[in-house]
This record gives sequence, C-alpha cells and structure tokens, in this order.
Amino acid sequence: MHKMIKPNILYFGTPVVLISTLNDDETPNLAPMSSAWWLNQSCMLGMSTRSQTVQNLLREGQCVLNLPSANLVEAVDKLALLTGRNPVPESKKDMYRYEPNKFGTAGLTPIPSHFVNTPRVKECPVHLEAIVEQVHQFASPSSIVAIEVKIVSCHIEEDLLMGGEKHYINPKKWNPLIMNFCEFFGLSPKLHPSKLAEPFMKKNYRDKKDI
Repeated sequence: MHKMIKPNILYFGTPVVLISTLNDDETPNLAPMSSAWWLNQSCMLGMSTRSQTVQNLLREGQCVLNLPSANLVEAVDKLALLTGRNPVPESKKDMYRYEPNKFGTAGLTPIPSHFVNTPRVKECPVHLEAIVEQVHQFASPSSIVAIEVKIVSCHIEEDLLMGGEKHYINPKKWNPLIMNFCEFFGLSPKLHPSKLAEPFMKKNYRDKKDI
C-alpha cells in the first residue's frame, strides 16, 4: 500500500559532481552538488544563486564538472559544509563556514584544463570541461536556477575504457559516488543485461569509427 507524504527533499539518487570554477580573484573554487543530469552533449545543473559557484558561473561562463568515484567519498564530504562566499550568506551561517582553499582542504589536486580557464580535479576519473549556454530561473521566491552547460571536452581515466573501444566507457568499471536523500552511496553490481546497451554500443562504435 502506498502512502501520500510531503518529503523535505526529492533526492532519489543522482551522481555527485565536484564543480570547479574561478573566483573573481582568479583563485579556484570547488563545490559538491548532485542536482545534475545529462542529455547529449549538455548538462543541466540545479543550484542556488546564493552559492559562490553560481556567482562564478554567471560571471565567467565556464566550469569543469569533475565526477568522483565512490572511493573519493571522504574528500567530497570534507567540502560539504564549506562555502567560497565571504561573508557567508545569512541563509548559510548556521551550517556553513567560509573556506578559500577548497582543493587543499579536501586533499585534492588542481590540474590545468584544455579549453576553459578552470582547473580540473586530478583525482576524479571523469572531467567534463563546460561552458554556460543558458540560465533558467525557477518560480519566485526560489533562489534556485537551472544552468544549462555545453560539454566541450571530456577526459576519462584510461582504466575505465572498454577494451578495444577508444571512445566507450566500461560501465562495470565506473563506480560513481551517488547522493541518495543526502547520504552517500556507490553502485551495486550489474543486476540484469540491458536490451538498450548492445545496440547503443554498436551505434557508438559506428559513429566514432569515422572520426
């Protein structure tokens, strides 16, 4: 039997993203978030305009979406209650503290990107360099915006690639960190073969072969 409830959040399980951006003094900012989804070569990010990350995105128009694997959970958790905003916004003062050195605090390493000015996170197996395409406002009085970014470069740790397939990631090797109702999870082993996977892989191979 189902019961009608009013949950405080609707985080039914999405991958964690470490978004790296540049502050106005050209120092890097790094923030974890999980309201993200991808379609084709674009990604939609749901965030509050009160965050330093959104301010940086609106000003600079670029970022890197670093996807941590499950084994980076401790580093990600160190960033959970930090903000790059100084002074800390009133709405965050009870929980967050200002931290200018997010990379150092998390024990992560910044490395240069190829097409944007924002650094990547060396330890993350996936780096998606991106530029801002559009910003969509949510209904007032919400501070949330949906930011559409276009992926301009994709860096994948070689160990994650499918054997013999230059452009195909092996889903058995990729174990993303998942945010499930504000708790951290990894993936379980594959449950069942997917009818979608085989034709998708064949199409992907045909498309990439001519590049």
